[in-house]
Amino acid sequence: MSAIAALIDWPEDSLTEWRLALWTSAELAEATGGLASDEFEVSGVEIDSRDVVEGDLFFALKGEVMDGHRFLDSAFRNGAVAAVVDRKVNYPHILVPDTFEALQALATARRAAIAATACVIGVTGSVGKTSVKEALFAALDRSSHGRAHRSVKSYNNHVGVPLSLARTPTGSHFGVFEMGMNHAGEIAALTRQVRPHVALITTIAPAHIENLGSEAAIADAKAEIFEGLEPGGTAVIPADGPHFRRLADAARRAGANVVSFGRSSEADVRLLDAVMAPGGGSLVTADMGDRRLCYTVAAPGEHWVTNSLAVMAAVRAAGGDLGAAGLALAELEGLKGRGARHTITAGSGKALLIDESYNANPASMAATLAQLGATPARRRIAVLGAMKELGEHGPQFHAELAGPLAAAGADYALLVGDEMTALADELGKSAGGALGKVIPFAHCRSTAEAIEALSAWGLEDGDVLLVKGSNSVGLGQLVAALTLGQG
Repeated sequence: MSAIAALIDWPEDSLTEWRLALWTSAELAEATGGLASDEFEVSGVEIDSRDVVEGDLFFALKGEVMDGHRFLDSAFRNGAVAAVVDRKVNYPHILVPDTFEALQALATARRAAIAATACVIGVTGSVGKTSVKEALFAALDRSSHGRAHRSVKSYNNHVGVPLSLARTPTGSHFGVFEMGMNHAGEIAALTRQVRPHVALITTIAPAHIENLGSEAAIADAKAEIFEGLEPGGTAVIPADGPHFRRLADAARRAGANVVSFGRSSEADVRLLDAVMAPGGGSLVTADMGDRRLCYTVAAPGEHWVTNSLAVMAAVRAAGGDLGAAGLALAELEGLKGRGARHTITAGSGKALLIDESYNANPASMAATLAQLGATPARRRIAVLGAMKELGEHGPQFHAELAGPLAAAGADYALLVGDEMTALADELGKSAGGALGKVIPFAHCRSTAEAIEALSAWGLEDGDVLLVKGSNSVGLGQLVAALTLGQG
């Protein structure tokens, strides 16, 4: 059957088998070992009362500072059907000794429930894991006619992963779950919950190097994802870079089949050619061993070419449709904070805003600045926020951004955060030198100062503005200020 015919041919199973209730009260009580106060059904699971919608189950989690039980009234005003609580309340509820342990138990129960029907994919990496997770979901959801599930946003920690599992519909054919970490041992715990059939590592870069000490230690921490692989599972790993052998050895020790992707001549999914597509993006030709694929990637940048190879490798390992994956990549738009593009008013004309405000590390900074340089523009303006969790390596990594900034042809740089002092010092050195030209810049301590500085500098018709930094810097506020009221 051709890819087009496969997309047209609707699955034989009836849509009525795709039940509306995510959980019943009886199922919740059995999974958590709790006591149900009433009979009810829920269509969603939420931990933040502000995000609750009609039909949700609200988990009243307790942290070091906040107690979710304080927000029960808000959750039920927003439409919650019931709550999971550790004390009796005057709302429909499941009473448990510990709400966090109940969430983990619910995740375990749902993972067991989909064991016979769903292929589960786990995604981690230093750069691009959320974007690749979304691309994988789009590809698999298209080929399964809506039977794919994934973790939303960046729900990739000890709370987000079990929450994402608990939200998985029982009729899912695919589940895509992102896993993140700040310290060694964290991914090992998460992958044993997810139990993936396919484990994908996007890349290894010095993110969180402050906590782990070296890139080799980061590679080892990411390789923990293989520890939860189901028997006969597949490890999808980057062939390019110095850590390929380390990752491959870890995968084989876990009993995994290894599939590599990248530009290396030894890669199992190998890039043959990539040319810029009209309107941005790339036309990609890849060798998969027994076949060649030609497809379009809508997202611009060389890093997205590599991301697409990872997606194709994982889709094939999961038994998905490669034709559907190609169509999904051709339509995939940038995510908020991770490459979303906005046309904004600039003087009497329009400017392009590239929103990369959610995350930053040395590798992603260099890749995104290269993307800025490849984007046609009257002027190129880079708003760069500090990169966090680099420890003693921070000043060096920040100063080294001067090279990619110059290579991008930046006409102006706005640096935000104390850590950017090292880059400011580098840019402030005598004109010329290794940079080839003076790049006018301003160094701001806060996002509020940056908004004022950018306003004073002014945007003009034809400008391209890149905004990138670690999420804690708050550059999303600058993006919001610039896009407010825009179409």
